[in-house]
Amino acid sequence: MRTGNPVLKNEAFSSSRISSSTMTLGGTVFKTSLLFLFLLGTALYTWNQYYQGADITMMMIIGALGSFIIAIFTVFIKKAAPVTAPLYAAFEGFFLGGLSSYVEARYPGIVIQAAALTFAVMGGLLLLYSTRIIKVTHKLRLMIISATIGIFIVYAINILMRIFLETEVPYLHSSGPVGIGISLFIVAIAALNLVLDFDFVERSARRGAPKFMEWYAAFGLMITLAWLYIEILRLLRKIRR
Repeated sequence: MRTGNPVLKNEAFSSSRISSSTMTLGGTVFKTSLLFLFLLGTALYTWNQYYQGADITMMMIIGALGSFIIAIFTVFIKKAAPVTAPLYAAFEGFFLGGLSSYVEARYPGIVIQAAALTFAVMGGLLLLYSTRIIKVTHKLRLMIISATIGIFIVYAINILMRIFLETEVPYLHSSGPVGIGISLFIVAIAALNLVLDFDFVERSARRGAPKFMEWYAAFGLMITLAWLYIEILRLLRKIRR
């Protein structure tokens, strides 16, 4: 049981003792919905502040750092997920709301397109997974995980190149055919990570993981959804350019 999401590891669920109240798929979906509402609330607040003329740079920095610190804390202290997962979603909302408002100001209408595509992709993949049209095999899991690791290695190299060499990985941010093709590939891998997350949550629920792990699983799903949204936004921005 593996997934490309670094949060949703097998050990996270198997290391906890099974209690009388166990994790369910429905409970995880409900808690994921709650986390989305937390994220949406802070994102809309940041968005509104931007269009009122406020400087939201600090909000974005706090959101990015806060969500990162809380994510690390949650990974190591999983029982805290009922408290830390909503906090993570709220901080993530500050960052995504700020990012979205900046991009929307330059490319009107792009945010609603990115959000609609994100939910459409999630809903379509959930349907394909639930009907078993997409089956999570060992080869598929290995391929997605390898591609995900490769993507984040490239991103890390790109950050280092920008800091120390003042240049970037060729074509990674290009709006030409090659750059758009790269973004399409990354979006596809981010979307396929959702399939692995669905499979992982379903298997963990069958194994009777503790109830608090619903919050932890929802937290992991929110990470994948945020990544997917950012990559779709990046792709649409390249196409607009």
